[in-house]
Amino acid sequence: MPYFDAASTAPLHPVAREALLAALDEGWADPARLYREGRRARLLLDAAREAAADAVGCRPDELTFTPSGTHAVHSGIFGVLAARRRVGRRLVHSAVEHSAVLHAAEVHAAAGGTVTEVPVDRTGRVAPAALAGALGGDAALVCLQSANHEVGTAQPVEEVAAHCQEAGVPLLVDAAQSVPWGPVPGAWSVLTASAHKWGGPPGVGLLVVRKGTRFAPQGPLDERESGRSPGFGNLPAVVAAAASLRALRAAAESGPDEAARLRGLVDRIRARVPELVPDVEVVGDPARRLPHLVTFSCLYVDGEALLHELDRAGFSVSSGSSCTSSTLTPSHVLRAMGVLSEGNVRISLPYGTEAADVERFLTVLPEAVRSVRERFGVPAEEPAHPAAEVPAEAVPEATPPGVVVDALGRRCPVPVIELAKAIGRVPVGGTVTVLSDDAAARQDIPAWCAMREQEYVGEEPAERGAAYVVRRRV
Repeated sequence: MPYFDAASTAPLHPVAREALLAALDEGWADPARLYREGRRARLLLDAAREAAADAVGCRPDELTFTPSGTHAVHSGIFGVLAARRRVGRRLVHSAVEHSAVLHAAEVHAAAGGTVTEVPVDRTGRVAPAALAGALGGDAALVCLQSANHEVGTAQPVEEVAAHCQEAGVPLLVDAAQSVPWGPVPGAWSVLTASAHKWGGPPGVGLLVVRKGTRFAPQGPLDERESGRSPGFGNLPAVVAAAASLRALRAAAESGPDEAARLRGLVDRIRARVPELVPDVEVVGDPARRLPHLVTFSCLYVDGEALLHELDRAGFSVSSGSSCTSSTLTPSHVLRAMGVLSEGNVRISLPYGTEAADVERFLTVLPEAVRSVRERFGVPAEEPAHPAAEVPAEAVPEATPPGVVVDALGRRCPVPVIELAKAIGRVPVGGTVTVLSDDAAARQDIPAWCAMREQEYVGEEPAERGAAYVVRRRV
């Protein structure tokens, strides 16, 4: 069964498996002890640290192993903020950071700190100038992921790092998604990563604090890992994580370029999906992106139902759609980008993915989408009230009488489907008002308008939920 969700967690690398089994026999002792077994464990730990540091591009004494990537993010953020509290208490981050950063920001704000969120463009990329503009005198730390975990867009880390260095503000880079593909460039101050993203075992994170960065570890401390990650670490897992990362680097330097091969497969998906499936929006930057990840959203499709269809067809994929979330709210990443969230599918190819599996996915996808749409009674493509396109200046400013659609209590993608059914019942210049209490409607109705070249008038108060007004232009 093809597994296409490496961005969540990659399959265990063969080298990681071998190293893990060997380290269970050789690295079980306490590396802080001076007897034979302890010395052997210490040698394994030191070798793992050197291998990981070499792959990341830092000094071994700058690198700490943590119990997870999330733990590394939280430790990095609060360690820098504590050390710089006299400078300021403002945390700056992009609107599309991983939830680990957002959760830390919430705790920081609850404790009296301030948070500045920098918006992104429709591809999910932050503008270096916009982030530089947030580097006021009270900025204590900037957080920026190297590449987005949901849409694959690569961030301008090197440019942002230069701005941060000029302003004297440290930059923490969440490199969980990009470390498998190479070192992160730029004068960053703190870096975090997670081993299970590159085929290492879960339960191992990396926290790198470059020399000269003010850092004050929080919470009870002990003598392990320079006081930055207390407790007895999982040495066999650490050894396996470092060994697999080193193996990936060695393979990239000596053999065929796996990143380029996977990029070609992703390019194939990006090009073919809109040709094979109508009403699809491929999201994320088409060029500045991770090599193995592509995300697209399908109109009139329930995300959870589509994932189940693909699972039955033998493909494991993930989604940022609100329909697959227990909170019924769209992904904060898709929301920040202002793109369609319904029917969202993220494909992230692990190392070694076969081209034949990608071709089979492209064969299966159209029928999976058609089946889900059929269940929801998706309307015909053309409106029932055809008319030529009318220039914007010819449409009256006053809202003429129109149709009201009651979609209260109905979840994604129903409000947009009801809008699509109703738009053909009004003349050009007429309006459709959709009543909805689904959080996804606030995002997906404007996205539908952009895809269908209709005018999104805006949101109005309603007794329940909100009223979303759309004016027909074509």
